[in-house]
Amino acid sequence: LVQAVMDVNLQGEVVRIQGDEFWHMTRVLRLGVNDRVELFDGAGGLVEGSIQKVDKNGSDVELLENARLIAPQGIQWHVFAAFGTLKGGRADWLIEKCTELGASSVTPLLTERCHTIAENRVDRLQRLVLAAVKQCQRVHDMSLKPPLEIHDLPLVSQSKLAFLASAEAPPVLSVLPKCSSEEESGLLIIGPEGDFTEEEVGVLKAAGAVPVGLGPCRLRVETATISLLSALMLWSDSAHHQEAQQQR
Repeated sequence: LVQAVMDVNLQGEVVRIQGDEFWHMTRVLRLGVNDRVELFDGAGGLVEGSIQKVDKNGSDVELLENARLIAPQGIQWHVFAAFGTLKGGRADWLIEKCTELGASSVTPLLTERCHTIAENRVDRLQRLVLAAVKQCQRVHDMSLKPPLEIHDLPLVSQSKLAFLASAEAPPVLSVLPKCSSEEESGLLIIGPEGDFTEEEVGVLKAAGAVPVGLGPCRLRVETATISLLSALMLWSDSAHHQEAQQQR
């Protein structure tokens, strides 16, 4: 997969690939004239093309078909995690795995115990997202949102599927069967190392977030994030599959 801006989507048109994507095609994948590639725009658009020309500045790809628009499937999960203070590549790992697992977006959450995230770090994380999107062959980008203060998290009250990772809450699998799988989107909220303050937990619960437990062991931020996202993705995927089977 190669990400490209597709202003045209007609068979026979030519798309110019430059910059990082051109470098990846020619230096990493070693693609040349007449090789086939799939172009995607990050919004569900996908089209097959053939490389017609390679020069020092870019590649020309001829579209072999009209672009197909692939709609997102299942519940779109949005992750709000307080990971700004993670060190040693742990935040990189969290973002990469959220992308691979199919999260729709990730928002760094600013709390009393995690109150900042460096701007240069956000730029690096954006590059990691693009690399992971291509590696796992998803045609919808994962959006890395600007940092958000916990008290500015209005979406909780608007979502029927909003889950708050909490050490003393009922196990997540005991809560999920009671929830509807017909919702289009849901939220995951994970606190910082040291957890949310009691006041922050109260604000989230009052807004409608459902506390869920992730087992008997105390988990790191990135472990809790991936554990909860994995459980919710598998649950919603299974429910979506069962509904599709029933409709046949």
